[in-house]
Amino acid sequence: MTEIKDQSIQTFLDELGSKSATPGGGSAAALMGAQGAALVSMVCRLTIGKPKFVEVETEMQEVLDKAEALRSQLTDLIKSDIDVFARLMSKYALPKESDEEKALRSDAIQEVLKDATDVPLQCAYACLKTIELGKIAAEKGNPGVVSDAGAAVMAAYGGLKSSALNVYINAGSLKDKVYAEAKLAELEQATKDIDKVVDGIYQTVKARL
Repeated sequence: MTEIKDQSIQTFLDELGSKSATPGGGSAAALMGAQGAALVSMVCRLTIGKPKFVEVETEMQEVLDKAEALRSQLTDLIKSDIDVFARLMSKYALPKESDEEKALRSDAIQEVLKDATDVPLQCAYACLKTIELGKIAAEKGNPGVVSDAGAAVMAAYGGLKSSALNVYINAGSLKDKVYAEAKLAELEQATKDIDKVVDGIYQTVKARL
């Protein structure tokens, strides 16, 4: 079976728009983030090696390396989201005739729900890091592609917000409220100022156009 990351864009979109539950919002969020990271890389590559940007070349190379690592991580998270959802559905399909079966089924579902909360949280963090790199690219990268740096940030921001929604919905189904509240608090702390940060980057990009 073809890995989802090796499929054509059209195939992915067809599957995304189908009746199938996967790929869904979580995979789309990871793809948004991966697109953002790829655009950061593009801005870096169109800045590095040009004499007029020699003062930021070392920093842009570091940003490029980090962006490529994030692109790889986010691309892998497209499949991770699909895999964890499939695992969750398999647990919901477990027998539930007897009280013992119901208890085993419930425990199995709850265990996978923790992973289903953690995967989009990983995606959210990767998108946050991509936004940080996009900020540097927008401020210091080649102004000829500054709009692409802005697009990188917007794509990662969309991925972040979408991932957050998946954290909220899965954490809300957890019976382990201590675990759920810890994950939600972690997410809230990490993203508390992100709306202002992203708006600031957007304004920076507009000012450089």
